[in-house]
Amino acid sequence: MSVTKKGACIKRLLVMAGAMVGAVVIAGVAFLYSGLYSMGADDPHYDVTTWALETLRESSIARASQSIEVPADLDSAARLLKGGADYNDMCVGCHLKPGKDESDFTLGLYPAPPNLADTSRVDEDGKSEDQRNFWIIKHGIKASGMPAWAPGHDDTRIWNMVAFLKRLPELTAPQYQILTARGENDAGHH
Repeated sequence: MSVTKKGACIKRLLVMAGAMVGAVVIAGVAFLYSGLYSMGADDPHYDVTTWALETLRESSIARASQSIEVPADLDSAARLLKGGADYNDMCVGCHLKPGKDESDFTLGLYPAPPNLADTSRVDEDGKSEDQRNFWIIKHGIKASGMPAWAPGHDDTRIWNMVAFLKRLPELTAPQYQILTARGENDAGHH
């Protein structure tokens, strides 16, 4: 085969590949504007969509949180008590408490928020889990219902909630009640 014929063949292949890519892009744009994909929170994503979104979320959080410095006093009683009161005020409606398996929010949110009081939750790598929880509380997660708490909460307050999350699965309902109560001096801390 001559050089000219090879060049023509390669050019034809490139034109065909470009046409295929163009067709896929046009089909994708048409799908986006068609309204065919259900956005209702009561209609789950396709399996491939769920996989793609979860993979993207977990990889993004792992990368973004890996260099976060975990405080040495994360297991202190003071952090646990302060974090517990904030958790009860801000998180329990979605992420539940000991003895509660669902709420109006958990029934209606998609994806469903994790039950952070679930005793089967296992913390395999404490440091990375602490980093991950800090990042999620601080920055939130797009299109999930999880807000970014950083605008109204400093890092110390967020670490206090992380400290509480470490202990939450171990707590009984009465222990939870005691640890999450606010004192009179804490009333303005909301």
